[in-house]
Amino acid sequence: MNRIIIVFLFALSTGSVLGQDIIADIKVQGNKRTKTAFIKKIARLKAGMELDSSLIAEDIYRLKRLPSVSHAYFQVFPANEEGSYNVFYGIEENFTLIPFASVYTSNNDEFAFRIGLQEFNVLGNNITLGGFYQKDIFDSFGAHIRAPYLFSNKLGLAFNYQDLTTQEPVFLENGTADYRYNNESFEVLGLYELNFRNRLELGLNFFTEDYTYLFGSTDPSVPQALNVNKYLYKFIYNHDAIEYYYQYLSGFKSSLNFQYVHSTSQQLPDFVIGFNDFSYFARIGQKGNWANRLRLGLSSNMDTPFAPFAVDNNLNIRGVGNSIDRGTAAIVLNTEYRHTLIDKDWFVLQSNVFIDGGTWRNPGGDFSDFGDNQNLRVYPGIGIRFIHKRIFNAIFRIDYGHGITQDATKGIVFGIGQYF
Repeated sequence: MNRIIIVFLFALSTGSVLGQDIIADIKVQGNKRTKTAFIKKIARLKAGMELDSSLIAEDIYRLKRLPSVSHAYFQVFPANEEGSYNVFYGIEENFTLIPFASVYTSNNDEFAFRIGLQEFNVLGNNITLGGFYQKDIFDSFGAHIRAPYLFSNKLGLAFNYQDLTTQEPVFLENGTADYRYNNESFEVLGLYELNFRNRLELGLNFFTEDYTYLFGSTDPSVPQALNVNKYLYKFIYNHDAIEYYYQYLSGFKSSLNFQYVHSTSQQLPDFVIGFNDFSYFARIGQKGNWANRLRLGLSSNMDTPFAPFAVDNNLNIRGVGNSIDRGTAAIVLNTEYRHTLIDKDWFVLQSNVFIDGGTWRNPGGDFSDFGDNQNLRVYPGIGIRFIHKRIFNAIFRIDYGHGITQDATKGIVFGIGQYF
């Protein structure tokens, strides 16, 4: 904002106003790994256009959101030709080859982890390439590539492959059974940027679900082995109006995910699922940040033990355990206050206090299930964050959640990146 004011005053002092002068050239400085051609490709401001403060502000906003950029700024200087100006975009780069990890435990001795490695700036074009290994009783792995500006400054592609195997509880009328669950999937997504705040994703996912009974209760109507080929159409709409300033966020974000799933088995029939994450962040004083996420989810209300919305440590409720329940609709609210304790040139120590709460509709149930005590979970807790300001998403988090509702548990969740 200070630089915008400086440029405006500079324009007044030279007898001109932004929007009435011509851009001679766009220059990029400070970038080492990120290609200058890529920065110019995604920038809306181009040489030969009129000098426009709104376009400059939009470009700076877009640059700050790139994984390879920790901070961006601009400067405007007169060019040799009268009435023309050079615009300099200054880049402070992130280190973008990042390992990530997520570890969680609970008081029933569960232990699981996921580790991986991602490069967020392949070829200097902000292409993300990564893979992971997961140990959650069974072994799992996956890989992905995401190139949001592959074809233009608006159009890109993403590919994902996963082979996930977990031990999943299946909730029957006469008790709980545990199944070995495997999901192998291939996904391709087209990525399109409507404008610098709104993005669309549209794609197709082919996957196979394999359920194998391990132990626990049984039901004649529920198979002990099931292998089903499926495909799904996916539509994602992201609205992102978050303002970023290092570890501090402010503003609103919404992410809608809608899927139609087709199955080759009547035991796992076709269904529709959609959920929307609403996020709101606010600065509190100089060192505080209030963060909130509300998820509203709804799917076809089938009476099946394989319902799509899970109650899980790593997804929604810190400390609750690993996939302890399932439902066909969900309301989940995560709210936390983050406070910076230490803020140095490259390092930040941040504390947080949080409340995670949610409730679910039982498979085949109705919306009154949201009010049932057995479906309601509330987990307050505390945590700490170790943040490297020069490495993208280099936030090591530790959270401890302790339930206060019926049949509550407690547990620790470790991970890379903010929980939301």
